[in-house]
Amino acid sequence: MLIVDVLNLWFLYHTPYTLNAESSANISNLNKSKHLIDSLIRHDLRSSITVFFVALPLCLGISLASNAPVFSGLIAGVTGGILVTLISKSGLSVSGPAAGLATICAATILELGSLEYFFMSVAMAGVIQIILGIFRLGGFTHFIPSAVIKGMLAAIGILLISKQIPLIIGYAKPDFWSNQLFNIITFDHGFMHLADLYQTSSAGVFITAVCSMLLMFGWNKYLSKKISFLPGSFIAVAIGILLAMGINLFLPVIKLQPNHFIQVPNDILSYIHLPDFSLLMRMDHTNSLIWKNAILIGFVASLETLLSIAAIDKLDPYNRITPNNRELIAQGAGNIVSGLLGGIPITAVIIRGSANAEAGAKTKMSAFLHGLWLLLAILVAIPLINKIPYCILAIILVRTGYNLAKPSMIMDVYRQGREQFFPFIFTVVAILFTDLLIGVLIGLIYAIYFLFKHTYQAGFQVKEINVGHHQKYIFDLDQNVNFLNKRRLSEALDKIPEYSEVEINGLESQYIDQDILEIIQDYRSKAHLRHVQFSTLGIKSVKTIELH
Repeated sequence: MLIVDVLNLWFLYHTPYTLNAESSANISNLNKSKHLIDSLIRHDLRSSITVFFVALPLCLGISLASNAPVFSGLIAGVTGGILVTLISKSGLSVSGPAAGLATICAATILELGSLEYFFMSVAMAGVIQIILGIFRLGGFTHFIPSAVIKGMLAAIGILLISKQIPLIIGYAKPDFWSNQLFNIITFDHGFMHLADLYQTSSAGVFITAVCSMLLMFGWNKYLSKKISFLPGSFIAVAIGILLAMGINLFLPVIKLQPNHFIQVPNDILSYIHLPDFSLLMRMDHTNSLIWKNAILIGFVASLETLLSIAAIDKLDPYNRITPNNRELIAQGAGNIVSGLLGGIPITAVIIRGSANAEAGAKTKMSAFLHGLWLLLAILVAIPLINKIPYCILAIILVRTGYNLAKPSMIMDVYRQGREQFFPFIFTVVAILFTDLLIGVLIGLIYAIYFLFKHTYQAGFQVKEINVGHHQKYIFDLDQNVNFLNKRRLSEALDKIPEYSEVEINGLESQYIDQDILEIIQDYRSKAHLRHVQFSTLGIKSVKTIELH
């Protein structure tokens, strides 16, 4: 429909018209068409180029961080840009591979032991997202505490940064953290491992990475506003290519090796094939792992999408609100196609969406065009893409990870108090030492603990006043009083001394649990025996059930 609309606009724009009985309507429609085409050319076309420059290195970098083939990120980027945009009703959001899923993808590929199984999990995650959208469950994010969500994103950011360190120094072995660095820090044959680290690293890679990082940060700080259509990530890629070429040409002693560069096959389309659907019919351990990881990918992808579109809608100058359930259906369709074609998971991405908004996009045509530019890059620019050093993508991902785990954000959560900070830090630590799903569950349990604690302490307030020669105790019940307040209320009533007056006021309560009503009813007989004058306001009498 998006392409048809553009063709219609073009046709109306170039169709001659004459003044007749319908002239005013024709002129009005033509003026609207011209305005939309001018908006497309002035705003959406320009912003789509900016988003393309942001998306290309991220597609490559996130697939690298996911331990998936580099072209998988490109497939996901094209699918998110074209297919998801056609189905979505969001005006500014841009979909593609998400950094928040990179660590999950890497763990999934390792657990399943096969890329084909992984791509099937991605496709099934899309099916789960469509089911969530059809059953209108797009609001589930409102039931997850923000502290847990922030902890999840911060942990993903830390993991993302840690995975890029070996690439930045050109380390060529897979055991940097678990073996090489650990042995150096613990002095287990430290000098031997330090020498090995020096021999298996690359000075050329490190120099390229550091110089590109400094230039990228300098560009973002001093020049990005003046030349807004060129983002810092694209500048880092361009400078990295030139630096690597210069080092290899003029400093062959420290030149970058072929394995330090991206390697995308020129015949990328030949690598696309449908997975074996019979995998889903097998009743074995592998099948259960496929579905388990599909649920995890679907949950996190949906969570990141819904959080992203909520943030991007706030940047929309037209105050358009994206329908959550329609967006889940769009993302689900995108993940099904991406998984079937050999792509990594797709979400709506804040980085792309905010870049789209800041570049002045007006409609979703910008996101659609960015997908076309990515497709064009796959078809004609593979030789140029293969000149990008891996370390440049690592630098871009370090910046992305830093944005997810900013120290300023962590300090803000700390200042909000332990009710926010403890679930946050428990989530972070649990994810780092277990996995994402277990970490989020631990964070949720800890957040629920605080909820129960505060609910237990609330429920009612007691006021004590002097009435003649005795004391009067007034229990003002809150709006909601449930079974969690049962023990505290029972203990408070039992402490009332003899010859006192007690009044329980439930006029302001909207809900009083049956357990609370039974405690109040039981106290009536106790009050008489203790010579306590007892009365209630707005509380119905109930029949207590004796247990034998």
